[in-house]
Amino acid sequence: MHAVVRFFGAFLAAAMLAPASGMQKVISQYGETIIVPCNNGDNKPSDLIFTKWKYTKDDGSSGDLLVKQAQKDDAKVSATDGYKDRINITDNSSLLITKATLGDQRVFTCMVVSINNLDEYPVEVEVRKRPSAPEIKNKASQLENDKLTPLGECVTADANPPAEIIWLKNNKTLLNDNKTVIITPNIATDPVTGLSSTKSSLQYTAGKQDMTSQFACLVRHVTGPDQVTAPVAFSIHYPTEKVSLQVVPASTVKEGDNVTLKCQADGNPPPTSLNFHIKGKKVAVTGSGVYTLSGVTRADSGEYKCSLPDNDKIEATATVTVTYLDLSLIPSGRVLKKYGESLEVKVEKNSSSEPTVTWTKNNSKLEKQPDFSKLTYGHAGMYVCEMSVAGIKRSASFHLVVEGIPVITRLTKQQSTDGKNKVLICEAEGSPQPNVQWSVNGTNSESSYVNGKATYRLTVVPTMNLTVTCQVANNLGLDSKTINVSSYLPEDEDKAKLIVGVVVGLLVAAAVVGIIYWLYMKRRQGSWKTGEKEMGTSEESKKLEENSHRPDV
Repeated sequence: MHAVVRFFGAFLAAAMLAPASGMQKVISQYGETIIVPCNNGDNKPSDLIFTKWKYTKDDGSSGDLLVKQAQKDDAKVSATDGYKDRINITDNSSLLITKATLGDQRVFTCMVVSINNLDEYPVEVEVRKRPSAPEIKNKASQLENDKLTPLGECVTADANPPAEIIWLKNNKTLLNDNKTVIITPNIATDPVTGLSSTKSSLQYTAGKQDMTSQFACLVRHVTGPDQVTAPVAFSIHYPTEKVSLQVVPASTVKEGDNVTLKCQADGNPPPTSLNFHIKGKKVAVTGSGVYTLSGVTRADSGEYKCSLPDNDKIEATATVTVTYLDLSLIPSGRVLKKYGESLEVKVEKNSSSEPTVTWTKNNSKLEKQPDFSKLTYGHAGMYVCEMSVAGIKRSASFHLVVEGIPVITRLTKQQSTDGKNKVLICEAEGSPQPNVQWSVNGTNSESSYVNGKATYRLTVVPTMNLTVTCQVANNLGLDSKTINVSSYLPEDEDKAKLIVGVVVGLLVAAAVVGIIYWLYMKRRQGSWKTGEKEMGTSEESKKLEENSHRPDV
């Protein structure tokens, strides 16, 4: 009896107490199941009688949800409103609320009744809803330079709590200054769901630099992370303040080239037509802003302009320089000259700048212009004068032919390589190439002709001493020379040399004996003049006589 009295006393006291401070809070997601804990799951005293869940209504009054007896498995639902089919209780006495709505944002209280106590555990429930992806609507077709213009509206829907919208320019936050940037937010709540939709309108004052700017809007919400729209760009309209004139090609322009003049205005949109000033004449060009000079000549060099049709003061200039080169060479073609004559060569040029000059003879480069003051056969050949200046090349040529009566410069002979024959060599100069005629027959006849110099070779086997003639001739005249050729071979020549040597030796010996004899006789004649010498001579005579009568041994 005393226990029952204590129970009802405690129950009455608990019902009269306000929820304790520091109330537990549960956050759930819209449309999901809300789990509301009872004393964080610790709600089963040993003398538990029952557990009861109730909630605070919109008008502040208390409403019952369900009761679960300690000795029973199932709970008894006492709710008669929208919670009737959406609530349940777990083994640890947590309240389950399915299909969470914003209407579930209230205080739910778990009442734990035991024999000795009555405890209540209030829990505040918050339901959150992630907003939809942002979208930019009502975008401006273009922005006006230095003019405040509505750029667009950023919209996101169905959020709780309401989402925050941030405008971005080139990934940096745009701040409202109520002058050049005006951002107007607006939040609307759905009367049925209670969810919020946020709209932000942006008015923006664009400049030329915004031709490359990209705008986006970002939605920030407690459910995170941030959501950002794809960047969008806008065309900025502004008037033309200056024009520029470009010459194509920008490098060297040669006579005969096509030159394009491109006039560009800095306005947007660009002007539909532009004026070109061509050699004192004004030419209107519509659309492209391009004017072409076809096959330019040196007369097209000069200054060109373009300007706005309605304002000639907004203009641009460019200079066109046409490169040219003229070359004249005297003589030209085939030039026929005589050996020893002179040839005057005249080179005339007319060019936009000093050209580079090269001379070649028979495709070989010369160090300088050749000198033809006294022509030789070596001067003959094909001469080409080439000039170049800034991409232009000109060339002129002449073919020099030097003619002359052939002249034999040398006629020689030598032994053949095997030592058995004679090789005659006849060297001559002349042009046209002279023909050769030998006065004897031979073998291995050879000839060569280079730069007016001819060499003829003839191998002969002489059987006797010969006088050989070499004759060279062309259509201008002839020349000839002779040479003696002996018939003996090299070994016969060696024998002859030996005989000559012996003869010379004998002659020298005879000369020596003669000299000795002359000296002897002279001395004897001198002894006849003195007695002393005469006596000596007599003795010598006797000895000579004695020796002469001795028999030979």
